[in-house]
Amino acid sequence: MLRRLAVLALPLLLATSLAPAAGAAEEPAARQRATPQVDLTSWSSYADLKAGQRTGLKMGRGQVSLVKAEPRTVAGKSYEAGTWTSPWATPGFAATAIIPSWEATTPGRTLVRVELRAQDATGRTGTWDTVADWARTDRPVPRRTYSGQTDDLGRVSADTWFATTAVTAYQVRVSLMRPKGSSKAVSLERVGAVASADASAPRATSQPGPAAGTVLPVPTYSQMVHGGHYPAWGGGGEAWCSPTSLAMVLAYHGIAPTPTGITAGHADAVVDHTAKMVYDNGYRGTGNWAFNTAYAATLAGGDSYVTRMRDLREAEDHIVAGVPLIVSVAFGRNQLTGAPISASNGHLLVVVGFEADGDVVVNDPAGATNAAVRRVYDRAQFERLWIAASGGTAYVVRNS
Repeated sequence: MLRRLAVLALPLLLATSLAPAAGAAEEPAARQRATPQVDLTSWSSYADLKAGQRTGLKMGRGQVSLVKAEPRTVAGKSYEAGTWTSPWATPGFAATAIIPSWEATTPGRTLVRVELRAQDATGRTGTWDTVADWARTDRPVPRRTYSGQTDDLGRVSADTWFATTAVTAYQVRVSLMRPKGSSKAVSLERVGAVASADASAPRATSQPGPAAGTVLPVPTYSQMVHGGHYPAWGGGGEAWCSPTSLAMVLAYHGIAPTPTGITAGHADAVVDHTAKMVYDNGYRGTGNWAFNTAYAATLAGGDSYVTRMRDLREAEDHIVAGVPLIVSVAFGRNQLTGAPISASNGHLLVVVGFEADGDVVVNDPAGATNAAVRRVYDRAQFERLWIAASGGTAYVVRNS
């Protein structure tokens, strides 16, 4: 009924939510924080989507769309809506965080609302919590998440649903909405979520695998050259590590969206454009993981989603397949040797390959110029910081 993806085909904690305090003492280089348990479930095929419950929707080839809508009010505006509800997904362990991501077509002023609820081991079922209202455009209802919701089983923090008590099953519900009287074809192509829990025992740094010596030709963009650009979008270029990383990956896949509404003369204006397209009006930033992958999905021909990984060995499988990864790290002063910034409580960059000895080759958008973006980081140091900061979170963007 549902498709459970292997970790290879596998993202939402905010990048800052598990960050170590700046200046925290380093652990021994050969050890890292606990390996997380990870389970990604995705509904995307005709059979997957047919297995869900539908209200006011019809099935198509690999999508669901509106057919007989019901009234809905969002932000004081009248909409017609239909709803798709997933089957219960069971990760097989007691999960402490669930991160949904989705792919949808939202022409004109249409949008989708993504909700989540969970169930604990006793069978107690929580209420539906709204995670996001999302559309490719940002009008008339601003694209946003809904932090602060809390029920008896969990709470929403931007792009992540955190369990207040560990849960054993969950459902995702997606409402497809269009303005009352509209005939716009809003549709859902894929929805899924990654459930995770931190294991209790630390492990040694992963050994280099098949990607050793492989570096993908991902173009380099610096977020810093956009300093002062559009501070209303999450603080401007200095804060745009996520959209800059996404712009690099899209360029690698041969995708070059035409920048719209950007001041003429801005270097690499596609970065400014990407920041605009992923901005979260609830979180007030451009680092919402699912918003980045949802936007990428409107451009790329393959799946785009957020996941978590257990170590860099899993990341190597993606590099071998020609898929660079956008990953979330955090580090205190002097904890990441060779980094262009001294510390960060949440930073995204692109893993583009590995040296022959297994060290990590990255495009770090914090480099002062495009030429300063390519870096090499120590494998043990980088892996530990990645797992400790975000549980091994990554964006996967495919274009085939």
